[in-house]
Amino acid sequence: MKPRPPNHALSAMRCPVSLEDVDLFSPGAQEHWYEAYPILHAEAPVHRIPGEGLGKGSDGYILTKYSDIARVVRDPERFTPLLSLALDADARARQADPKASSTLNAMLRSMQTLRPDEASWRAHRQELTDPWVGPGATRHTALIEGLVDALIDDWTDPSIDEAEVEFVAAFARPLPQRVMAAVLGFPEADLARLESWGDAMVMPFVHGHGHRNLLPREALEAQARSLEDFARYVLAHVQEKRAQPQDDMISFLTQVTYEALGRKLSDDEIHGVVYAMMIGGLETTQYALEQQAQLLCDDPALFGVLRADRSKVRAFVEEGLRLRAPTQGLSTRMTTRDEEFQGVPVPAGSLLHLRWAAANVDADEYACPYEVDLDRPRLARHLTFSQGQRSCPGASISRLEQTIAWNRLLDRVETMSYAADNTFVHQPGIMLGTLALRLQITPRRD
Repeated sequence: MKPRPPNHALSAMRCPVSLEDVDLFSPGAQEHWYEAYPILHAEAPVHRIPGEGLGKGSDGYILTKYSDIARVVRDPERFTPLLSLALDADARARQADPKASSTLNAMLRSMQTLRPDEASWRAHRQELTDPWVGPGATRHTALIEGLVDALIDDWTDPSIDEAEVEFVAAFARPLPQRVMAAVLGFPEADLARLESWGDAMVMPFVHGHGHRNLLPREALEAQARSLEDFARYVLAHVQEKRAQPQDDMISFLTQVTYEALGRKLSDDEIHGVVYAMMIGGLETTQYALEQQAQLLCDDPALFGVLRADRSKVRAFVEEGLRLRAPTQGLSTRMTTRDEEFQGVPVPAGSLLHLRWAAANVDADEYACPYEVDLDRPRLARHLTFSQGQRSCPGASISRLEQTIAWNRLLDRVETMSYAADNTFVHQPGIMLGTLALRLQITPRRD
């Protein structure tokens, strides 16, 4: 079976053949991202976006080379994170008017006290999140296996010769939702509400405009209303678990003493940590699984290779994350001084859009970058989860979910291929994922 053709007919934009054609952010750009990256690498590895900085008269710059982005993410002092700028601006506003209400979301408000500087980021990760979604995520192995099997049960009845499955709705989306709900300690009966709140959290990254993911005022107000409901929900659970702790992350957060501050966490601080887990724990895994399924359908022999040698499943997960980065890029850093990337001067105060997906297919960094290579050295060095102190805290649990998912699917599925009626329409925004993926599944008889 040949790989599916690109979706050029679905896009209002034409396929880029030169730098003048490249646009990463307009409607339909998703269908052309991977044709645009080689052009940017060759002609404009540092691509200026005039007037698109944070301040008046400042510009934005798209970085696409691996070496440049790796340098930026590892140096938050020289390349200031936008989150830090938001915290500083809020602190100045409240100092000027102590009665002013904070405009920060729950995650940022918790950052003001729990990780206000770079040193505290490490403590926050080690003490509060690593035991549950970092290296300690292996404690959830049996839980994840059970949730994976329960989802597969719905479409692998041995009495059925073949089943057509909408993989996103039936597996890729509900798996991380159920895992995160169980880890945090939320009832499974609340999954629909949690899904709605999760959609509100990522609204800027799906419906936002331009490289800064800007939402119109009406959308921001709708998002705020939804997240107020989520706050009430979380705080009610925090109070319950303070009174009756259980074996879940929220209970842990109500009981732990945060050594970096020498005290326990407040309800609002726990709400902020939970908010961060929700926004980071759902979308990445969903899109990774969906795109990995497409890689396997594009190369049916790869399915057999993985079944024959399960030690290669983890390599496949890493190559899938590299080759089809769920979050393609974000504008997350500002230069604090005049810089130079690839010989291009970038003034102080410029906003940097870090295009992780392009860096992951940089031919100067990866041989045959658009191929799945299960023997590629240093497989996990891609930039999908960023690098350095501020890399994604939930990378470990996401990798664990993906690895378990494919091992169990290899156990229980004989063949997997595209169904006949796919359109492969990508969702809008900065995430790489199709709205639906119909697969033809043949269950294993043994």
